Amino acid sequence: MTLFGYHCSHEQIAPSRLLRHVVRAHEAGFDAAMSSDHLAPWTPQQGHSGHAWTWLGAALAATPLPFGVVTAPGYLTHPVTTAHAIATLGEMFPGRFWAALGSGEALNEHVTGEPWPEKEAREVRLRECAEVIRALLSGEEVTHDGEVRVSRAKLWSLPEQAPPLVAAAVSPQSAARHAEWADGLITVGSDPRALREVVHAYREAGGRGPLRLQVHLAWGRDDRQSLEMARRDWPNGALPPHQTWDIPTPEDFLTHTADITDEDLRAAMIVSGDPSVHRDRIAELADVGFDEVMLHQVGADADAQESFIDTFGERVLPELRSVA
Repeated sequence: MTLFGYHCSHEQIAPSRLLRHVVRAHEAGFDAAMSSDHLAPWTPQQGHSGHAWTWLGAALAATPLPFGVVTAPGYLTHPVTTAHAIATLGEMFPGRFWAALGSGEALNEHVTGEPWPEKEAREVRLRECAEVIRALLSGEEVTHDGEVRVSRAKLWSLPEQAPPLVAAAVSPQSAARHAEWADGLITVGSDPRALREVVHAYREAGGRGPLRLQVHLAWGRDDRQSLEMARRDWPNGALPPHQTWDIPTPEDFLTHTADITDEDLRAAMIVSGDPSVHRDRIAELADVGFDEVMLHQVGADADAQESFIDTFGERVLPELRSVA
């Protein structure tokens, strides 16, 4: 049976308020939660970007929900540091935490001052980071000299069972490439056909473990307000992934989103004021074969988040479960 989770958007919401929202989501009946790991928001208007790892400790303590995070080791954060954080959360909250590893975005990584590599080089580095992190989580002393360098690293506080390391991929090529090392897959989108291609590539390459999907949605009082919400609060969602990887600052994202159309926004997320439309679209996406679907209400203000949590918890999630 598909689980339905709440996406905690650090890029849009202050950490203290975001913690209140995820507690409310648990009380409303959401099954799980996940968060992003960003240094910067996508656009200046979003205005926040709390430290995900600090926040996760508080969120896991405040709710019984299983949690995940999407992160990019090897640039802003060394893989040993990432492994250390994963191990600590896994030891404190057994069986409740997973970490998805991605190849990164210039938005968060350019601040180190290092040159931003091409996608191929980032994929190689991701594979090396995953191997280093997995070895550390198994208790090994690790020395590694490649795209990342590690000298005699060892973790001393380990969970009894290492948290799953999940591949974050948006293309069939990346999903297939990382199937060998991953304990599962997470992707993002709202087009069932494109998502089936990603899932098929992962499974055909031998990918194991659960499949997770992040869905962006804009739900307001009516269709017009929902579209305004999407444009105001999440215009970056309408940009193609290959473009978002390489844009370095929120101000640059604002420039790149200036010409997006209403059709672009509707293609990138579910935009409707009717909860039944969201229910039907989410059910169609879950039917691709996802074990967990993480819902991201792009409206950032407190009323938009709280209304979404309460309405979807009361009406949409029960109906989705009855369909499943």
